[in-house]
Amino acid sequence: MQSLINKKIVLGISGGIAAYKAPELARQLMQEGASVQVVMTEAAQQFVTPVTMQALTGNPVYLSQWDSTIPNNMAHIELSRSADAILIAPASADLMAKLSLGLADDLLTTLCLARDCPLLLTPAMNKQMWEHAATQRSVKRLADDGVTLLGPASGFQACGEVGMGRMLEPAEITEQVIAFFQKKSLPSKKVLITAGPTFEAIDPVRGITNHSSGKMGFAIARAAVEAGAQVHLIAGPCDLSTPLEATGQITRTNVVSAKEMHAATLNAADCDIFFAVAAVADWGITKPAKEKMKRQGNQAPHLEFSANPDILLDVAKTVKIKGGKPYPYCVGFAAESTDLEKHADEKRQRKGIPMIVGNIGPDTFGSDLNQLLVIDTSGSKKIAKAEKLQLARQLIALVAKKI
Repeated sequence: MQSLINKKIVLGISGGIAAYKAPELARQLMQEGASVQVVMTEAAQQFVTPVTMQALTGNPVYLSQWDSTIPNNMAHIELSRSADAILIAPASADLMAKLSLGLADDLLTTLCLARDCPLLLTPAMNKQMWEHAATQRSVKRLADDGVTLLGPASGFQACGEVGMGRMLEPAEITEQVIAFFQKKSLPSKKVLITAGPTFEAIDPVRGITNHSSGKMGFAIARAAVEAGAQVHLIAGPCDLSTPLEATGQITRTNVVSAKEMHAATLNAADCDIFFAVAAVADWGITKPAKEKMKRQGNQAPHLEFSANPDILLDVAKTVKIKGGKPYPYCVGFAAESTDLEKHADEKRQRKGIPMIVGNIGPDTFGSDLNQLLVIDTSGSKKIAKAEKLQLARQLIALVAKKI
C-alpha cells in the first residue's frame, strides 16, 4: 500500500552529518508514491552531492535562488506552489534559527518564507546545540508559527556523545510524513488498545498461548495516532515495534498473562475509546508449577484450569454516558470458526458494547491482510480484504463518527 500517492514533497537538505540519511529518505518517500524535489544549501553539498539526489529522485536538484532554469527565475515561488509540503531533513540549528526569525538568505530559507504549504522540520544536531536556550527559543517560535517538528530522537551522535538531537531514521520520518497527511478525525482523544496474545504459564518454561501476531491491534494504534489521538497500547507477547513512537503520542505497556493485561487495562480505562483487539486466553492454569514439570513416561500431567477475568466486560461496566454517548466507546473483536455474524453480535450484546468487529476468514492470524465485519446497533458492514493498516484507518473513521 502506497500512502503518499500524488503527494509532491520538496525535500530540503541543510548542512549536517545527518545529511547522509537524505538519499534513503528520498527513496522511501518515493516508494510510498510521492514525487520528491530536492533543494540543497551550500553546506549540505559538503555531505551529499546533488548528483546523488538527482539520480535517486529523477528530478533536477536546485541549489541557488538565482537558478535561471525556472521560467520566471523565481524558484522560491514556483517550487512551493505545486508542493503539498516542504520537508527539511536534516534541519540544522542554524537553519532553524533563521527560519524562526524569518531570515531568507539562500534558496531554501527564501522558499520556506514564500511557501503556501506546510513546513516539516527534522532537527539534527549535537545534544548541547539542541539543549541550548537559543535553539529552544527557535523551536518554540517555529511551533507557534505552525511549523511541524519531527523529532529529534535521543541516541549516539556523530561526535561520539549520546543525547537528544539525533535525527530520526528515514523510516521513522516517512511514517510521520504519512501520518501528517492523514485526516485528524480524533484530535486530542484518548484511545486505549489491547493487542497481541496472552501467555498463560504452565511452569517456568511452558505455557498456553495462541496465534495472534498483534498486527491488527498495532495497526489500529498507528491509525489512531495518525488521526491525532493520544494512544495507550497494552501489548501481549509479540515481536512488533511501537508504531509512530517518536511522535510522543503513544505509550506502550507490555504484559504477558491475561491477568496482567486485565490489571493494566482497568488502570488505564479512563479514555474516550477502547479497542479490545487482543486475543486474550479465556482460561489460565490455576496453579502453575514453580519448577519445570518433568516428563513421566507417557503419562500426561493433570492441569487444572480457571477462568481468566473478562477484560472487555469489566471495562464496559465502567462506561458512563456523557453528552448522550457512552464513555469510553468500547469496540470488541471476535474471531469465530462458524457463524461469524451471529456469534459476534451475541458477544456484543452479552458484553453490553456498541460495536464489535469480526475477523472474516481463518487465516487472519499472522497475516498482513485481513477483512472485517463491523457490527453495531444499526446493523453490519463488511470492510473488504486489504492490508491491516488500511483496514485500521477505515475502522478509525467509522468509530470517529460514533463518538
